Amino acid sequence: MNDLFRKYLNLINQRMREPRKFIQVLSGPRQVGKTTLIRQLIKQDEHTIIYTLADEPQLKNITWLEQQWMNARMMLKNKRDDKKIILVVDEIQKLENWSETVKKLWDEDTAFGNDLYVILLGSSRLIIHHGLTESLAGRFEVLPILHWTFKEMKEAFGMSLEEYCYFGGYPGAASLIHDENRWKNYIIDSLIETTLSKDILLMNRIEKPALLRRVFQLSCSYSGKILSFQKMLGQLVDAGNVTTLSHYLDLLSDAGLVCGL
Repeated sequence: MNDLFRKYLNLINQRMREPRKFIQVLSGPRQVGKTTLIRQLIKQDEHTIIYTLADEPQLKNITWLEQQWMNARMMLKNKRDDKKIILVVDEIQKLENWSETVKKLWDEDTAFGNDLYVILLGSSRLIIHHGLTESLAGRFEVLPILHWTFKEMKEAFGMSLEEYCYFGGYPGAASLIHDENRWKNYIIDSLIETTLSKDILLMNRIEKPALLRRVFQLSCSYSGKILSFQKMLGQLVDAGNVTTLSHYLDLLSDAGLVCGL
């Protein structure tokens, strides 16, 4: 476990030892270690953790979330030790209207004095923050889990500065950098395509999905270079207007794929 994980783990443990006050939200791009962090928390055996994964939107809905919450309440009611009961819901953004349901259940626990702690994990910062600010204002704290820094990648995987600049701060792909074709396939299939199709296109209303993909490709081809909106309009067929491009870039940025400086 590197210093970054130890820091996050200690911070979560500290907040779990405090009196129940806020929902803890771990938000950040895919494959930067959010779920791994929770697994480390489970291994410590300091708390009783109920881990659930909402990664199949066609099979899981608000009723499923309520069932998981009720199971956690039953464990809380029947517990025989001093361990905190923590409900963890991973990929929470996959559930439609999740924030309203979480608000209702959280407020019920608060009203009845149920000492149930809740941690939510989400890959799309835009969707997570939209739900939080609309329904859960004043009830949550966000712990952003971002790409690893050079120092952390060097300590964990022995990366050089040149390798870090080229391959980036994805810990899940670090073991593949010595086979560049395999690394590229992993990045494209497991990170880029999954993020585009599941976190952006599936969870947002996108009028021109093909255009969004081309905006991403064009942005990557100009990595580290100056690129104006007008130049983008000139290179993209059916680009519409600057407002559309700006919106798509915001979505790509919140998904952790492309960010303007």
